[in-house]
Amino acid sequence: MTAAGAAEPTRPRRLRPGDRVAVVAPSGPVAPEPLAGGLDILRGWGLDPVTAPHVQAGHGTLGYLAAADEARARDLQEAWCDPSVTAVFAARGGYGAQRMVDLLDWDALRAAVPKPLIGFSDVTALHEAFAVRAGVTSLHGPSVAGRALSRDESTREHLRRTLFAPETVRTLASAAARPLVPGRARGVTLGGCLTLLAAELGTVWSRPGAAGGLLLLEDTGEPPYRIDRALTQLLRAGWLDGVAGIVLGSWARCGPYERVREVLADRLGGLGVPVVEEFGFGHGDSALTVPLGVPAELDASAGTLTCAIPALV
Repeated sequence: MTAAGAAEPTRPRRLRPGDRVAVVAPSGPVAPEPLAGGLDILRGWGLDPVTAPHVQAGHGTLGYLAAADEARARDLQEAWCDPSVTAVFAARGGYGAQRMVDLLDWDALRAAVPKPLIGFSDVTALHEAFAVRAGVTSLHGPSVAGRALSRDESTREHLRRTLFAPETVRTLASAAARPLVPGRARGVTLGGCLTLLAAELGTVWSRPGAAGGLLLLEDTGEPPYRIDRALTQLLRAGWLDGVAGIVLGSWARCGPYERVREVLADRLGGLGVPVVEEFGFGHGDSALTVPLGVPAELDASAGTLTCAIPALV
């Protein structure tokens, strides 16, 4: 296996009207009102969403978790292994996916029919796990109870097209995108939330590195010095050695972007690979859905990321 993932990842099938989909909470607790709004959006697309049993169970003592680790893991595993379910959506991010990912039965997950997994932020831990342990592509996209999905039409439409007509969104672009380091690169898409990727280092099933990959990076609520620390950790570990190119998304609530940009340029500019910034995915008010695990070409100068194959079959 290459550092950027399996050479021939398994792509789940696209969605169709009438499909039954599951909404799980692998991380933090979910507020009822935004969850209900997100479910209505899915119903408006002709889907039949069902919420997992512990989405709003609560943990009892650790209020930042949606439920106990075993319960969250069971919800995800049952949804993935249920043949009547065609996709698994994360209700939200937050924190907690790393606590439950090793409780999953990966033999059972690999044996089940693959399906789209949609989420971002803390769900980065699951994107990485499904890529490394199961060789399945996934979608770095908005959560069901997230603000971007409920408030931004472009976010909703891009996710809908990715799920139902993925060949129509093979080229991703952002009007705000600009090159931090110009150039073109090809590789397999991977990544997500910067601090989650740094936190995965040294764990048993962590990806050995980003070599040969087009690395997506974004985060929220991290001041520039902590972004520096996470990037420095990846650099010191050799995790960024051989990366083909880097796609930078939103850095919401991370301080003035000028200061964030200085850190990104300082830590990533010396890698000698194309880097595009402000690409419009992650924790921003609007968010592109980006396939993970597919071969793609980055044109940092043009601000485009073109997938060689659709995200879903």
